[in-house]
Amino acid sequence: MFPTPGRSATSLTTNLTATFSPDQPNTVFVSDVTEFRVQGRKVYLSPVMDLFDRSIVAHTVATSPSTALTTDSLSKAIAASAPEPGWMMHTDQGFQYQHASWRDLIGDNGGVQSMSRKANCYDNAVMENFFGHLKTEMYHGEVFDTVAEFNQAIDEYIGWYNTERVQQRLKGLTPMQYRNQTLEALTA
Repeated sequence: MFPTPGRSATSLTTNLTATFSPDQPNTVFVSDVTEFRVQGRKVYLSPVMDLFDRSIVAHTVATSPSTALTTDSLSKAIAASAPEPGWMMHTDQGFQYQHASWRDLIGDNGGVQSMSRKANCYDNAVMENFFGHLKTEMYHGEVFDTVAEFNQAIDEYIGWYNTERVQQRLKGLTPMQYRNQTLEALTA
């Protein structure tokens, strides 16, 4: 059973099954925040992933892990995906996701909120896995002179990840190939 939009975050439970495999795009999204260092300064990334094909549908980079960071990436995801009422947004229990602005953005756009169990990283393992790939493939061993340069590298990586990086789970296709193939089959 899904929680009612606008319900207090403290009463929300994990509504996401452990398989992380919705059968249609734009129905279940996950998000989290991860931290990087650029020239000794902390920089934060908040991506939103569609669990259907593991594509990153939106992201925001900022120098503060604020509610503005997370609501900006979610607003972009909603605009890009136009999910049908009843879509789900799953996150951990970070302070940003318990804030009224986050809950209201989900509820006002017909979504329901789901949160990981306290101190259980497995409930958001797909997002953590993406962060691992990102940091290994794009960040570690690289030097970025500015936050703008880092942001450009993030944009390029996410573009590459969505359109060129094949995934075994997607039958050797990229997220966009898998999405397009599935949508073609649904409309045929």
